[in-house]
Amino acid sequence: MTGGKSLLGRDEELGGLCDRLDGIDVRGRAIGLVGEAGVGKSALQAAVVGEARARGFTVLTARGSESETHLPFASLHQVLRPILSRSVHLPARQKDALLSGFGMSDVAAPDPFLIALAVLELVVDTARQAPVLLSLDDLQWMDEPSVDVAAFVARRIEGERVMLLASVRAGSKMIRDDPSMEWVPVTGIDEPSASVLVDESAPELTPVLRERVLREAGGNPLALLEFPVAMGSGRFGWTELSEDLPMTTRLERAFVSRAEHLPAVTRMLLMVAALDDGADLAEMLAAASIVAGAEVGLEAGQPALDEGLLISDGVSAHFRHPLVRSALRQAAPLALRQSGHAALAQVLAGPHPDRAAWHRASSITTADEQVAADLERAARNAVRRGALVSAVAWLRRAAALSPDSSMRGARLLSAAEIAFELGRLSQVEQIKGQVAGMVLRPRDQSRLAWLEGVFDDGSSSEPAEVRRLISLAGQALHTDDSDLAVQLLVGAARRVWWSDPGADVRHEIVLAAQQASLPDDDPRLLAICALAESHERGPFVIGHLAPWPADADGRPQAAGLLGIAAFCTGDFARAVGFLSTPVETLRSQGRLSLLAEALAIRAWAAFYLGAFDLARSADEAMRLADETGQTLWAATARIAIAALGAVHGSRDSDAALLADAERVAFRTPVATSSLLAGVQLARGLTELSAARYEQAYEHLRRVFDPGDPAFQRVQQVWALGYLADAAVHTGRQDDGRALLATIERITGDDPSPAARIALEYSRAVLADDTAAEALFRSALDGGGRRLPWHRARAELAYGSWLRRHRRVVESRVPLRAARATFDALGARAWAEQADQELRATGEGGWQPTADPSELLSPQEAQIAQLAAQGLSNREIAQRLYLSHRTISSHLYRIFPKLGITSRAQLGAALNGRAGPRTPGSDSVM
Repeated sequence: MTGGKSLLGRDEELGGLCDRLDGIDVRGRAIGLVGEAGVGKSALQAAVVGEARARGFTVLTARGSESETHLPFASLHQVLRPILSRSVHLPARQKDALLSGFGMSDVAAPDPFLIALAVLELVVDTARQAPVLLSLDDLQWMDEPSVDVAAFVARRIEGERVMLLASVRAGSKMIRDDPSMEWVPVTGIDEPSASVLVDESAPELTPVLRERVLREAGGNPLALLEFPVAMGSGRFGWTELSEDLPMTTRLERAFVSRAEHLPAVTRMLLMVAALDDGADLAEMLAAASIVAGAEVGLEAGQPALDEGLLISDGVSAHFRHPLVRSALRQAAPLALRQSGHAALAQVLAGPHPDRAAWHRASSITTADEQVAADLERAARNAVRRGALVSAVAWLRRAAALSPDSSMRGARLLSAAEIAFELGRLSQVEQIKGQVAGMVLRPRDQSRLAWLEGVFDDGSSSEPAEVRRLISLAGQALHTDDSDLAVQLLVGAARRVWWSDPGADVRHEIVLAAQQASLPDDDPRLLAICALAESHERGPFVIGHLAPWPADADGRPQAAGLLGIAAFCTGDFARAVGFLSTPVETLRSQGRLSLLAEALAIRAWAAFYLGAFDLARSADEAMRLADETGQTLWAATARIAIAALGAVHGSRDSDAALLADAERVAFRTPVATSSLLAGVQLARGLTELSAARYEQAYEHLRRVFDPGDPAFQRVQQVWALGYLADAAVHTGRQDDGRALLATIERITGDDPSPAARIALEYSRAVLADDTAAEALFRSALDGGGRRLPWHRARAELAYGSWLRRHRRVVESRVPLRAARATFDALGARAWAEQADQELRATGEGGWQPTADPSELLSPQEAQIAQLAAQGLSNREIAQRLYLSHRTISSHLYRIFPKLGITSRAQLGAALNGRAGPRTPGSDSVM
C-alpha cells in the first residue's frame, strides 16, 4: 500500500477493500462497513480514503452528524462541494433540481429522483477523468434525503469507475436492506493487536489496569485508547466500567469524565458545539457568549483542544469522535440544553432562518404557535427544495408544539400526506393513530378520509373496511365535496379489484359513485365501474371509452383512469393506448411511483394482447416499484415477467419471481387474489409451453375455483383459453365445458374484446366433432383475427384438430401459419409444438429463425429501441434514470449481440425480426 499508515489488526479488512479499489476499472461497487461504535469503522474508512488518494482517485467525502439529521441534503452538499461547479454541464432540469435542493435555485418542489439522477451524472462524469471514491462516514446520522440519494447512486454504479464506501453503526436500518450494498462486518481487533495498541498509547498502565482495559474493551480500538485515560486519571471509577453496560454507554461516560475537569466556560462552549448543526466556530462562540452572558473567545476552546475532545482549524470545529458529541449532549441538564438551542436560534435567525426555527423549537417544551408556524414554513421550504423526508419531521415537530388541537391535527395530516407520497407506509399509519380522536376542522376530516381511502388501496378488502370508505364518501357528498367522495370511491374500487369482498359491496360502490352526479364519460366514474363491476358494467364502460382520444385530450391523469377502466373490462388495445400517455408524462415529470404502476398495468394489457415486445416493459416497472417501495406493483410486474418468460419457453427460470410475488400476496390482510391468479396463470403457461398438461391444468384450475385464494372473477375469463388447452390434453373436456358455460353466463350477450377471444377459442377447442370445425372458423375470423398471438393459437389448435381427423394436407396450412407467427413472436415452445404437428403430417426440415434480439435483456431491448428512435445517450439516461455512461456501456454490449457496428443499424436489426405487429402498437412505441 502506498497511502497512509497501516492499522493495527486490520490487514485483512484493509487488504480486501484495497483489492476492490484495484478492480474499479472492471466493476463499480457499493460497500458498507457495519459495526459497533468505536470499533474502528472510521479509521478503516480513512485508511481506504488515503489509499484511494494515493492511487489518483477523486475522493468525495461526507460525515454524518447527529445534530444535522434534520437538515435536508446537508450530507449530500458535503459530498458534492468539490465537484458542484460541474453542475453547469448537467441537463437543465437536473441542474435546477439539484441546486434547488441546496437552496441555490428557486425551482418549486423538484422531484427527488431528478436530484438523485443529477448526482449520479456528476459522479459518473467525474469518473471519466479518474476513478471516484464516495466516502460516507456515519451514515446513520446523515439526513434521510441524502441517504436516499446515496442508495439511488449505489444501485447504478456497477458499470462505472465508482466505489461508494459507507460506514454504519450496527443496528441502523439505513439502506441495510438494499441488495446493491455489499456489507463488511467490522469487529474488534485481535488480542495481540489490542495489546500493542494499549502498550503504545498507555505505557504507564499498571498490569492490573492494563488487564482490565483489555478485558473491558473487547478489542474495540476507541475503548482501548479511552479507557486507560479515564481509569488512570482517577476520575472514572471501577463500577463505571461494569460489564453489563453497552460499549457505547461506557465510552460516552469515559468522554464525559474527560470534560468534567475543564473550565466552566470551556464546558459551556463544548455543550453549544454539541448542539450546533453546523461547524462554524464563530457561530458556536457567539451562541456560547449569549448563554454565558459574556463574550466567549477562541481561548475558551483551547483546553478542549488540548484534551483531544475538539478539533479546530480556527474557522470550523468538530468533535474528535461522534460519541463525544452525543455524550456531552446527554450529560448537559435539560435547562442548559434549552438555553444553548435558544442562543443558536438567536445567532442563526438572520442567515439561516430554517435552522433557527429548528433550534427555537428545541429550546422549548411547551406549546408555542409562533414557533410551530415557523417550523411549518421551514417544512414548506423543504418541500420546495425536494426534501420531502425532512419536511415530514419538521411538520411533526410543528404539530407537537401547536397549542390549538385543530392546528395540531392539520399539521400532522400534512406530514402524513407527504409521507404517503414517499411510500413511508408505517409513518402514515403512526400519524393516523395520533390524529384519531382529535377534534378536526371539516376540511381536515376530509383530508383524513382521503388518507384512509387511498393509502390502504389493496391492503384490505374486508367488507366492513370497504363499506367504511363508502360511508366516508357519502359524508363528503353531504358537504358538497364531490371530488373527495370520488377519490374515496376510487380507493374502495381498487380494493375490491385486488380481493373480492362480494357482489353486494361492489354494487354499493357503483351506486355511491352514481350519486356523485358525474357525467357518464367521466374517467373517474368509468374507472370505479370497471374496477368494481367489470362484467356487469363492462358494456357501459367500453361504450363510453370509445369516443375518448388515446391522450384523453391532453389530460394524463384522465388517460390513466381510462387506461385502468379499459384494462379491467378487457379492452386491452385501448388500455395500451390510454396508458401510454401517462407513462410518457410521468416519466418526463420524474414521478416514479406512479410510473411504476402505469408501466405494470400496461405491460399486462400488452401481454394479454400478445404484444410481447411492449410487455417487456414489466422489467422497468419491477425495478421502479422496487426502488419506490411499492410491493404490490413490484409483484404485479414480476408475475408479468414470468408469464412472458413462459410464452418464450423459459421453463422454470422465473420460479423465484413467482415465489416472491406469492409471498407479497399472502402478506396482505386479505390474500390478494389478483396477484395469486396471475401467479397461477404464469405457472400454467410455463407447464403448457413444456407440454406438461396435467400440471398446467392443476395450476390454471385454481383461478376458477371460488373457494381458492387464487380465484379472481375477471382474470378467470382471460385465462379460459389456456385452461381449455390443458383440459383437452388431460381428458377433462367435460369440466372445461362446464367452466365455459359459467363464463358465458358471467360475460352475458355483449362480452368484452378479451372475453370474446377467450370464449371463441374455448368453444372451438372444447367442442365435439360435429361442431368443432365451424367454431374453429368462427374463432379464426373472430375477435383475435388481427392479433397474431391469438390467431396463431387458433391456427395451431385447428391444424392439430384437422390432423387428428386425418385431414393431413388441409392441416398443414394453419400449422405452417401458426409456426411462422410463433417463431416471429419469439414464442419458441409454441413454434416447436406447431412444428411437431407438422412433422406428424410428414413435413419436416424446419429450423427456427435465429433472432439476435432474443439475446437482449429487457433493459437492453428498451435501450436499443430508444437509440433506434434517435435519442442520444443522455436523453435515454434521463428517461430510464441511469447514467449516460451506463447507456453507452449497454450499447457497447448490444451491438455485437445484434451483429451490428453502429447506431444507424439498430432500426433494421430490431425491425427485421419484429414479426406481425399488433394493431395500434405504433402509437405506443
